[in-house]
Amino acid sequence: MHEIIGDIWDWQGHAIIAITTNGSVSKSGRAILGRGVAKQAGARFPALAETLGSLVAKHGNHVADLGNGLITFPVEETAWSQPDPRIIARSAGELRILADAMGWQKIIVPRPACGGGGFAWHTVRPLLIPWFDDRFFIITVQNGAAA
Repeated sequence: MHEIIGDIWDWQGHAIIAITTNGSVSKSGRAILGRGVAKQAGARFPALAETLGSLVAKHGNHVADLGNGLITFPVEETAWSQPDPRIIARSAGELRILADAMGWQKIIVPRPACGGGGFAWHTVRPLLIPWFDDRFFIITVQNGAAA
């Protein structure tokens, strides 16, 4: 696992980009993309909320390939709950399995739950280490917030 500084969207088209998500779906069937990288992704990909909402409704709050080089990385149960270390660790394992199955060679992941989620990186990092090998790049912006 590597740690880098930069803008996650500079990697679009060059690597798989993970977006941190939750398991909330609106009455209209759209995922709640409330803050951080998920909100940014929703603005860049207008159909994303509907696509993710459908996946969550069918398969639950799990890592999923969204197309366009994007994958989900759930960190919390709902848009209104606190991030859950168990969900973060589960997502890391699911992402590793998916990366192995798909043959992905470069995966960019923002520091899960460390921006709007309020977690400290030193708390989250140990949850990822057992799962993330040299294909995984944890990105943060210059000021230390989630990319």
